[in-house]
Amino acid sequence: MKAIVQDAYGSADLLELRDIDRPVPRDDEVLVEMRAAGVGPEVWHLMTGRPYVARAVLGLRKPKNPVRGWDGAGRVEAVGAKVTGFEPGDEVFGNCEGSFAEYACARAAKIALKPAGLTFEQAAALPVSGMTALQALSGNGRPQPGQKVLVVGASGGVGSYAVQLAAMYGAEVTGVCGPAGADFVRSQGAAHVIDYTREDITDGPHRYDVVVDNAGLRSLTALRRALTPRGTLVIVGGEGGTGFFGGMSRDIRAVLLSPFIGQNLRNLVSVARREDLQTLKDLAEQGLITPAIDRTYPLSEAPAAIRHLKKGHPRGKLVVTI
Repeated sequence: MKAIVQDAYGSADLLELRDIDRPVPRDDEVLVEMRAAGVGPEVWHLMTGRPYVARAVLGLRKPKNPVRGWDGAGRVEAVGAKVTGFEPGDEVFGNCEGSFAEYACARAAKIALKPAGLTFEQAAALPVSGMTALQALSGNGRPQPGQKVLVVGASGGVGSYAVQLAAMYGAEVTGVCGPAGADFVRSQGAAHVIDYTREDITDGPHRYDVVVDNAGLRSLTALRRALTPRGTLVIVGGEGGTGFFGGMSRDIRAVLLSPFIGQNLRNLVSVARREDLQTLKDLAEQGLITPAIDRTYPLSEAPAAIRHLKKGHPRGKLVVTI
């Protein structure tokens, strides 16, 4: 089978399209004939092995799994001996490590049946970004009707879903993005848009009950100034920063500070769960959320998709078709 393979951490220049053996599913896995794969920041982290602390899981010197890709959608080809609930021919979506390939194995607990009415490309744009937004806006981060929500990085994959979900919950949503993304962010449900090239999130009188930060470029102090005294800040992932911990150093400071102040500060590393995928499936089938795809790339051009992700500020998700 053909797959996008990387033998050592580094840039997209190290990615190669190769013929490799088809993977064999373990007892708790299914083999998926991939049709499309999502391209998000998690793919860049896998490719570069950054922040370096992540290599304890990804592989110290080189990737444990050399095939890139993290989520996607396709059709079940075979099931492991202990798998129930799926059978060959089922159309599924979810966490499929090594999804930039014609076939990939996925744990049965981390996939779900594809939403009816969505294409494989749309379904592939949903798992990681959709689950991250859903988990960010849960618990103390779930807004109540009429509350004010600020989504930083609102035009990206996670941000576009966060805007849709917050608006669905009845919040008054403000999205932060560049000037080219303003109309797109409004189309996702934002009532207001802040152009980060022209104004700061703390300009003006507004303070927010919930702030979801997807960008990783603002200081903890600046984000707290945007919050109400009892508001909730959710820092998504470990973007930004340098060195061993990358942007995670800001996340750690937030968690350590939170117990001593009135504001609730938390960081989020999304976890793939079938129940969350099922929620996303239901919302998509009801038309309450819609995957936004900036553009698609064929499998052979997956390196170009990753380059565009880092430089092009895509509106919504990028998708590799297989």
